[in-house]
Amino acid sequence: MAPIPSFPLHPGVFDPARRELAPTRDGFGYGVVEAGEENPKVVVLCADLAESTRAAWFQERFPDRYIEVGVAEQNLAAVASGMAAEGLVPFIASYAAFSPGRNWEQIRTTIALNNQPVKVCGMHAGVSVGPDGATHQALEDIATMRVIPNMTVIAPADADEARKAVVAAARYSKPVYLRFAREKTPVVTLPETPFEIGTAYVAWDAATPEVVLASTGNMLFFALDAAQELERQGIAARVLHIPTVKPLDAKTILEAARGARGVVSIEEHQVAGGLGSALAELFAQKHPVSMRFIGVQDRFGQSGRPEELFREYQLTPPDIVRAAQSLLAH
Repeated sequence: MAPIPSFPLHPGVFDPARRELAPTRDGFGYGVVEAGEENPKVVVLCADLAESTRAAWFQERFPDRYIEVGVAEQNLAAVASGMAAEGLVPFIASYAAFSPGRNWEQIRTTIALNNQPVKVCGMHAGVSVGPDGATHQALEDIATMRVIPNMTVIAPADADEARKAVVAAARYSKPVYLRFAREKTPVVTLPETPFEIGTAYVAWDAATPEVVLASTGNMLFFALDAAQELERQGIAARVLHIPTVKPLDAKTILEAARGARGVVSIEEHQVAGGLGSALAELFAQKHPVSMRFIGVQDRFGQSGRPEELFREYQLTPPDIVRAAQSLLAH
């Protein structure tokens, strides 16, 4: 099994002594500054969380293009939609539990219905927010945003891919939801690793894979780790990275699944309505295949250290390995 040359991995990703760690929200901070330098129409709006979301980095660089709306997430969406209608490229930043959690109707009606190119940036998504607990652990956001017409949904794997996704979103003429995490996670990709909205990538492969591990967001590292363990057990795995959950790259996903005995979907999100559901919809129509689903199983989050919560909700590499073994045993 080997990484794919067209999707180069960070050389330290499997070496704890060389591994680079960074939260994907940092990628937003770097990316939105880069986008602002490229396009003077890029603006950032925030709901009183500039430091936590890294919107403060844009505020420092472009103070005249930063708008603080206060704790008013509904206004955050509606004001941004109006600015987009006037030709600006707004990014709105808050915790995902609040945006899109609190302002979903405004996102649906003022942004998506009018097809305004607002970029909704949901920070601190998933259980890895840790001690903040259930109220702040957005586990439903992919599902609620995926169902809105005109909305593109992106969950980058690491800080560097997050930066690329933000820059790409600024150039994209449609509404976009970008999902970011608080906790530091391994940097899996390199600056030269490709990213394109709407494209999935085979990140690791075997000559004749028996199982496909299909992940989104920062679960790519866990999928790669699980694939290595499966190889040690004599099970050939293909790792498929799907940063764009909507629209799905149906061609790449179907090609990756053909010849394998099944697919394990992997996400730090509810299994209902997220990546696994999107893949199941695709496979049901185009290529029926056995599946297992790694994700939160119809539960709310809770307070705890991120590593404890990953174990509690069965999101770890050993859990992925067991899911693959279960799939292949039937």
